[in-house]
Amino acid sequence: MRVMAQLAMVMNLDKCIGCHTCSVTCKQAWTNRSGVEYVWFNNVETRPGQGYPRQYQDQEKWKGGWTLNKRGKLTLKSGSRFKRLLNIFANPDLPTVSDYYDPWTYDYENLLSAPAMDTTPVARPKSLITGRDTKVTWGANWDDDLGGGPEQVGRDPLLAKVAEVSEKVKLEFEQTFMFYLPRICEHCLNPACAAACPSGAIYKRSEDGIVLVDQDKCRGWRQCVTGCPYKKIYFNHKTGKAEKCTFCYPRVEVGIPTVCSETCVGRLRYIGVMLYDADAVLEAASVTDDKDLYPSQLGVFLNPHDPRVVAEAERAGISPEWIEAAQNSPVYRLIVDYQVALPLHPEYRTMPMVWYVPPLSPVVDILKETGHDGENKNNLFGAIDTLRIPIEYLAELFTAGEVGPVRASLQRLAAMRAYMRSANLGEEFDETIPESVRLSGEEIEAMYRLLAIAKYQDRYVIPTGAGSDAHRLDAIATGCSLDGDGGPGMTAYDTMVDKFHLTNTNDAVPQGDPTRVNLLNWDGRSTDGLLPTT
Repeated sequence: MRVMAQLAMVMNLDKCIGCHTCSVTCKQAWTNRSGVEYVWFNNVETRPGQGYPRQYQDQEKWKGGWTLNKRGKLTLKSGSRFKRLLNIFANPDLPTVSDYYDPWTYDYENLLSAPAMDTTPVARPKSLITGRDTKVTWGANWDDDLGGGPEQVGRDPLLAKVAEVSEKVKLEFEQTFMFYLPRICEHCLNPACAAACPSGAIYKRSEDGIVLVDQDKCRGWRQCVTGCPYKKIYFNHKTGKAEKCTFCYPRVEVGIPTVCSETCVGRLRYIGVMLYDADAVLEAASVTDDKDLYPSQLGVFLNPHDPRVVAEAERAGISPEWIEAAQNSPVYRLIVDYQVALPLHPEYRTMPMVWYVPPLSPVVDILKETGHDGENKNNLFGAIDTLRIPIEYLAELFTAGEVGPVRASLQRLAAMRAYMRSANLGEEFDETIPESVRLSGEEIEAMYRLLAIAKYQDRYVIPTGAGSDAHRLDAIATGCSLDGDGGPGMTAYDTMVDKFHLTNTNDAVPQGDPTRVNLLNWDGRSTDGLLPTT
């Protein structure tokens, strides 16, 4: 057993309202510059829908992730190393910019400078890449809220896998429900992007499991874009380098959650530490049946309360702070203890580390519309298998088509609602409810506190023990902001004081305003500099 620690995230889809605040703040923090106009490290998709880039889940087309060869060994779906080297200058399995979307702005200057005329001046769409007039045909969230209608919904690759119910989804479009799916890089235990990179530029940090791109080593071959089945690596057409979500490592190194988590309106994201057996990853990713991949990944995770695991973790050099964080991890409880969080597309065999609690709310709404008690356990349990978006669809998304774990997760969420309603109404608890889902009443209450009313410090349990060097290095180096035209790390004036405090009091910052407010990284408590002093 070789114990390693990994920062992981869980998103509760019941709480996502599709506001895209996470996407916008991530864009402002990381990709608000030329060369990556089309890039969204964080995006929010409507399901069912095609996603971003369009139909990225169709791996027969894009060749992402891993597959088993005839000898039962893992190999990249994009082919052998020799085959990939043959395609290194002309990769046929790359999405085009149009598959993501052609980014645009509007000619606002024409509105402001147009002379008086009989007709209203027009702000024509302008390409952010070429600067010329363009025609808007697709966007990063074009099918948001099912905006594309049945025609776009029908092109969801997952619907083809549930053909017997896909017609039902499309025909009942006016009555169906949808749900939102926020996506970031999965920071996988078995990342296909790293294996596909010819120059070895993509690496997984041993201290926290975050997957990053070494900009000095990257040669822009773009094999990683093909290798990533989630299509969460992007090519910067200005610098010629690959870029991806960094899990906001400068923030988490000092105990601050990612910017998408910090600004999430629905408070649906949880960040914590998972301990896992690194020696078991390959075997877990190599199981024959895709439907066994979810339980096999569960088997990789280690119990941080087990004295043997703690002893091995200490022997591996994992600090006591990280071990304690793993023991208090909300992510571990949702994934392992309660088993309500599920991985996104485990059949890609990358062992993803961003997991999701499937949505239950539409079931309750449907029951209420029919005049039934939406939180009665008998009504809820019976309605789970009659969703207008079939449970088979959720299974294709989260468990490689295996319905059982999805049904069990939804039943536990339903049991939590039914059980906790007694507390809200002042009634006696019905102990048969937790028993029906193999939980105790105490566990149901703890799950409710975590999913429904958890405080900030309970949702984000992020150790800072590994960040001691980060403070020193970042203070003397060029910083980590990506908002400059020169590419990654080119903002020379951002020091730790500037980035992680509300006001900039660093006299060394050239031409810096000492009272400048940095709300992006505000801790929510300090008020210095927030209001004028006079």
